[in-house]
Amino acid sequence: MNVKTAKKLLREEIWTKLEIGGIARFPLPCYGRIPNFAGSEKAAEKLRLLKEWKQARVVFANPDFAQQKVREYALLDGKLLVMASPKLQHGYIVVNPKKVKGFESLASTIRGAFRYGETVNAQAIPKPDLIVEGSVAVDFSGYRLGKGHGYGDVEISTLKRMFGEIPVVTTVHDMQVVDAVPFEENDEKVSMIVTPTRVIRILT
Repeated sequence: MNVKTAKKLLREEIWTKLEIGGIARFPLPCYGRIPNFAGSEKAAEKLRLLKEWKQARVVFANPDFAQQKVREYALLDGKLLVMASPKLQHGYIVVNPKKVKGFESLASTIRGAFRYGETVNAQAIPKPDLIVEGSVAVDFSGYRLGKGHGYGDVEISTLKRMFGEIPVVTTVHDMQVVDAVPFEENDEKVSMIVTPTRVIRILT
């Protein structure tokens, strides 16, 4: 079996398990998406306690539902939020926490970010201190599986090319942590996995 087929099968396995287990939440079905999972708020709370989070002044995050609370906490904690636009069609959005006081929850949504933030191209992104990505699956070596379009890898590789090494964390449900994710040479890895119940630091 080639790697692309193995990835496709693992995605379908995880999506099915999340649906059957009642873990997947709106938007449904979760097939074809970075799944929004029950407990995503708890995972965001765990991330908020980490030293990497506390020290970060700029947080880069993906735009999916599962990471909405992460983006809200970034704004509530006074961090500059850089958000990838969906499918990178409109580049990146920078949201200044000082401009959204009292509206952090709305500003952390896609619609709110476009309303309150500034749309920029990759060259205008401020250097993130922490990258947060969603995943369909992730393993103990740090290999993550996105929904299959490669946007997460593009985001991570673009930022690392511009700024050098940056900690990368993914927030997922425990069911999305697997023993092995099929990977290709150019696939980007994460350095931390945060679930509703635990923090897993990847040994390098």
